[in-house]
Amino acid sequence: FQLNQDKTNFTTLRNIQGIHAPLKLQMEFRAVKQVQRLPFLHSSNVALDTLRGNDECIGFEDILNDPSQSEVMGEPHMMMEYKLGLL
Repeated sequence: FQLNQDKTNFTTLRNIQGIHAPLKLQMEFRAVKQVQRLPFLHSSNVALDTLRGNDECIGFEDILNDPSQSEVMGEPHMMMEYKLGLL
């Protein structure tokens, strides 16, 4: 759903403002997606939600996606060594 909504928004933006507007927005999306926390910490992706306009919406994942119950939590040292290729 989000992909189709992004395509529609990019097409509308291109028709209204020209080719530069969706290209700039896509570059901002890529830059924001590259910024992450350490692998053992939950990332809320606030910047990406703000760019998409979802920062004021309450969805399913906001209520039932409790980071303290996430399966990602593990031993921080082991996860960092795995990410750096030391293991």
